[in-house]
Amino acid sequence: MLKLNHKNLDVWKKAIKLDAEIYRLTALFPKEEMYLLTNQMRRAAVSIVSNIAEGSGRITEKDQRRFFEISPSSLIELDSQFEICIVLLYLKEEELYDVNELVNYIFAVLTKFIKRRQ
Repeated sequence: MLKLNHKNLDVWKKAIKLDAEIYRLTALFPKEEMYLLTNQMRRAAVSIVSNIAEGSGRITEKDQRRFFEISPSSLIELDSQFEICIVLLYLKEEELYDVNELVNYIFAVLTKFIKRRQ
């Protein structure tokens, strides 16, 4: 694997943890959700960490900001999907405590990154 700077970012490390949690939680969903909610949640989680990495690799602040702006959008998408999971009784709010901590942390850090690059 490449030794790149984004791997030193705490926000990137937390996004990796979030990915792992999403994969763990969605593995418990009903099989009929494999190509629907499970897939969508996993894609959103992977998008978060991927855009942090890609933004970190960009040279200009404008390019960095563009990718950092995508990650919070994916976090918001994931948050909406959590609400759907609760309504469908796939997850309980208590099960999402650690995940919510990660989501809020990542969102706050990315918001600061974006503001600094404006």
